[in-house]
Formats: sequence, C-alpha cells, structure tokens
Amino acid sequence: MTNNTSSSTQQGFPKTFWIANGVELLERAAYYGVFIVITLYLSRILGFTDVEAAWLAGSFSAGLYFLPTFSGALADKIGFRGALLLAFGLLTIGYSGLALFPALLEGQGLVEYGKEATYHGLKEADIRWAIVPILIVIMIGGSFIKAVITATVAKCTTTANRAKGFSIFYMMVNIGAFSGKTVVKPLRESMGDLGLINLNYFAASMTLIAFISIFIFFKNAETNSEGKSLAEIWSALTRVLSNGRLISLTVIISGFWMVQHQLYATMPKYVLRMAGEGSSPSWYANVNPLVVFLSVSLVTAMMSKRSALSSMTIGMFIMPVSALLMASGNMFAGTETILGMHPIAAMMIIGIVFQGLAECFISPRFLEYFSLQAPKGEEGLYLGFSHLHSFISSLLGFGLSGYLLQAYCPDPRTFDTHVEWAAAASHAHYIWYFFAAIATVSAVSLIIYGVVIKRLDANKTEEVELATA
Repeated sequence: MTNNTSSSTQQGFPKTFWIANGVELLERAAYYGVFIVITLYLSRILGFTDVEAAWLAGSFSAGLYFLPTFSGALADKIGFRGALLLAFGLLTIGYSGLALFPALLEGQGLVEYGKEATYHGLKEADIRWAIVPILIVIMIGGSFIKAVITATVAKCTTTANRAKGFSIFYMMVNIGAFSGKTVVKPLRESMGDLGLINLNYFAASMTLIAFISIFIFFKNAETNSEGKSLAEIWSALTRVLSNGRLISLTVIISGFWMVQHQLYATMPKYVLRMAGEGSSPSWYANVNPLVVFLSVSLVTAMMSKRSALSSMTIGMFIMPVSALLMASGNMFAGTETILGMHPIAAMMIIGIVFQGLAECFISPRFLEYFSLQAPKGEEGLYLGFSHLHSFISSLLGFGLSGYLLQAYCPDPRTFDTHVEWAAAASHAHYIWYFFAAIATVSAVSLIIYGVVIKRLDANKTEEVELATA
C-alpha cells in the first residue's frame, strides 16, 4: 500500500482507503446479520439446548475479541492484501458452511424442515458438534478483519485527516451492522426458521463480494517491518495480566459488558418466547447503535471537564436501570400494547435506549483511562489487549444467559402444552434482575477502585517528594 498511502492528502483519501471501508461495510452486514440470531440458529436449527448454544456463541464472540492482536502480527508478515484475501476466503467458507450444514443433517435423516423446522433425533446426534470447526473458521477470518481494516485506515490517513478517516470508518461499521440486522426480520417472516439458514447465504454472498473486490482492486501488498512479533505480543499479554490495576479495571468493566453482550445472547430468545414470533429482536438491537450515534458526541462534550473514571461511573450506574426496565415488561401483563407494541417488546426497547446512553459515558473514555494505566512508552502495545473485558464478558455473559434462559424462560418447543410452558416461564423477568445485580456490583466496585487508585497515587507521589527532598 506504499504508493496509495503516500498519496493520501489533506483533501482526500487514496483508493485503498475506500476499498477497505467498503469491504468493512460488507463484512459487518454479514457478521451482524448472523450473530444477532446465532443462538436461535444453534437451538432451532441444530437442536442445541439454551446452555449449549450460549457457550458456543460466547466462545465464538470471545475469540473474535482475543485473536485480532495476534492476527494483526501475522498480517504484518504476509501483507494486508494477502491477509484480507485469507480472511474473506475463510469467512465465505464459514458462512456457507453454516448454510449447508443443516442440509447435510437432513440428508442423514436427522432433521426435516419445511417452513418450520421439525427435529428427529438431532438432540442426541453427535454430528451436530461438527458445527464447531465451522464457527472457528469464521472466528479466525473475522479476527483478521478486525486487525487489518483499522490498520489500513490508519496507514491511508495523515495527521490532518485521520479523525475524518476514522469517522468514515465507524460510519461504515454502523451502516453495515444496521443493514445486517435489518435483513433478518423479512427473512424470518417470509421463510420461518428456514430464514435462519438462508441468512447465512446472504452473509456468504457479502463476504464473497468483498473477497472479489480485494482480489481485483486491492493491489498493493505491504509488510510492516516495525510490526510486533507473536513472541512480543505474548510477552505484552503476560505483562498486562500481571498488572493489578489493569486487570482489576478489566474485571470491573466486564460487568457492564456482560449486560451489554446479552443483547445478542438473551434478548432474541426472550422476546420471541415472551412477546411472540412476530417480534423483531434484530430490529430492537439496532436501537443501541442509533442511540450511540445520536448521543455520544453530546455526552462526550458534556463530560469533557470530568475525569474518565467519573464518566465511566455514571455510565455504570445507568446499566442497572437498563436491566430493570427490560424486566418491567412483565408488570404490564394486563396492558395490550405500549407504543403500539407488546409491553415486553416496548420495555425491551426502552431498556436498550438506556443501555446505549450508558455506553456513551463508558466506551469513549475507557480506552483513554486504560492507556493511562499502561507503563509509559508501551501504551500502544497494551491497548492491543484493551478488549480483554469483551473476551471475559462474552464467555461469562453468554454462558450465564444460557443457564438463566433454561431456568426462567425455557424453550416452548420442549413442552407438551402452552399451559406447562407458561407456568415454567412465569418468572422469566427474573433474568434481568441477575443482570441488574451484576451491573450494580460493577458500578460500586468502580467507585471503590477509583478511591483505592487515588490513595495509591497520592502515597506514591508523597514517597517521591520525600525521596527528592
């Protein structure tokens, strides 16, 4: 990318920049279209229990947050063009695999499906676990995208236009995410559960177009002689894990992200089971990025004179309110509609609005605070692991979601009658009380963390002053 990169000017961006952003849009559309209903696919199409589906999806999500730093190091060695071709090749194979896998099971007599899927022995069939390597292929491919596209945007911009360049990049991310989630509802409405299968064909076509675009237009390969080796990155990870301040902060902030990540774990199944199959969980999920888009600049400006820790603390205390609002839908059992929707769906959307507001207070300031806790001169390397909280929260949040759904909002298809299911799901809203408790504990812990850090810094300053006196 040397030639194109150097041609980046204050007035515009090189062709490589626009290609990278274009394929990022396609990749995000593919990813979010599949991921918003991944637990539904695993349970309804492949017959996994809520717990099994949650752990599978959580491990998949966790890997996508953990691997990019290592994938980025490999991309520096093989060149960005080669890395992107590898990534989109793997993604196309993986999404195609998700689409074709149920047909394989049907061919073996394990599942039959028409407009609605019906199962014959699949829950006892070990072959369904063959979906794991397919998910791993997608996870590895996606990890390269996260690492390479952001690096490409950075290399294709200058100091003068970098802010504008990343603004365009994040706009593409949100457009892609919005598009992917939006396509889910019409597919499900027109094809029933078969839409969960055919959605993967949509994702595969998006990544195939991206692959072809990279192959034809992304001509400049570049290696980075200054890139970190895998050994250096692993060494940095061990130093981060041994840094008490960073790990404490990461664990605390993971409480917020556990509640955030359940948007993809608990919410789709909860809404469809409690508010009916006509609900639109994929569209509800779009409320979060919409709120962030509309509010983040205002919130950041409003909190500009407050410390990063203060801003994050406010956001942390908004999260329990979000979870309680999601739980409150059951309180309106005698109400037919709220805002023209089922009460549970309406209160879910209001809860997601508060969740988006909380993110506005937390996300922009977390990286700032995280970098300040890193040793001087190693901020960049440490920031490569700033998403460890998402690794933790994906595993724990998704895993907990599976157990809570199984306990309080089980799958209606596992009951003989609706009456039996209604009795089992009578306390479904308890799920959100657990998340509210986690968010509250995290918020209080962040206050304690701030007090302790302030005291430690004061003692350290005093020791330095005494030593230099």
